[in-house]
Amino acid sequence: MDSKKLDSDLKGLVTFKIDNEEFGIDILSVETIIRMTEITKVPKAPEYVEGVINLRGSIIPIIDFRKRFNLKPREDGKNTRIIVANIDNKQMGFIVDSVSEVLRLPVSLIEPPPAIVAGIEAEYIEGVGKLDDRLLILINIEKLFSISEKKELNEILK
Repeated sequence: MDSKKLDSDLKGLVTFKIDNEEFGIDILSVETIIRMTEITKVPKAPEYVEGVINLRGSIIPIIDFRKRFNLKPREDGKNTRIIVANIDNKQMGFIVDSVSEVLRLPVSLIEPPPAIVAGIEAEYIEGVGKLDDRLLILINIEKLFSISEKKELNEILK
């Protein structure tokens, strides 16, 4: 089997935790991972928008994954990180409890999301990766926000 075929059968992921659940997003969307920093609140922002930060001269919105997924809030810990990703050619940061690892997952180990989460609310769940004794919920961050939510986020940055 040639190596190009082998590479295309692997999906590069950045994995992170929220509570005891492990998630993964496509590594090609991730620009950097930074330690938690001071976030400036933005008036009238949606509840899941924690605020904005200045990252190397760019003002980027920070999204709290806990709030986005309707999970209970938690104090930031020493492992709390912000994953800075590119969505529709715009930088956005996502607060996670911790970043686990960068891995290459064989596509054969990814299954479609279970029917119970396949509703419109969860269209951003791309699939479930099976790794030995753990499951990884794969998030398509391009589909994390509706068109109206993207417009609302763009308004914040004007």
